[in-house]
Amino acid sequence: MGKTQAEIDRRRRRRRRQFQVVVIYTAIAVGLAWFFESQATTTLIFVRHAEKAALPADDPGLSEAGVRRAAELARQLVDADVVPGVGVDAVYATSYRRTVDTAKPVADALNIPLMTYDAADTEAIIESILKDFKGKIILVVGHSNTVPEMIANMGASKNVPPIAENEYDNIYLVTIPWFGKTKTIRLRYGEPYVP
Repeated sequence: MGKTQAEIDRRRRRRRRQFQVVVIYTAIAVGLAWFFESQATTTLIFVRHAEKAALPADDPGLSEAGVRRAAELARQLVDADVVPGVGVDAVYATSYRRTVDTAKPVADALNIPLMTYDAADTEAIIESILKDFKGKIILVVGHSNTVPEMIANMGASKNVPPIAENEYDNIYLVTIPWFGKTKTIRLRYGEPYVP
């Protein structure tokens, strides 16, 4: 016995509704996956440049101790993440020789470009980093006056103590979760600072 036109139309409507439900659920799943991926935790690693040489006075590079500290920083950060092949995604330094020389071993070891920023405009670089590298790990090499300023401008700790003239061993890890409070952790590396 053949099917009536009404039965055929009912089946078509049922199949169309089932297809629509599948499309809607797929769109919701893709939207949620995109949302949670875009809301990942961003980690910024701040360090002051390593020990600087005495000469030239206007834009010194690193001293021998500074070269050793920069190499130790690279050793520490090459495998910054526990997932193989994942780690520091971007490296920033001011255009001064001492910051470039501190950051370059990390960038070279990771085979990523070294980007420079204007030390006088720390707000702009933080804004740019947070926009361009959301959910990534970024190394920022600065100066004794700019590192605490950048950390404070991010809404992280406003209690970063002043960095002494001969203090080079701080690493500040600032994590910015997609939900919750920004956290700051201070670690030490290389030759210890003696006040």
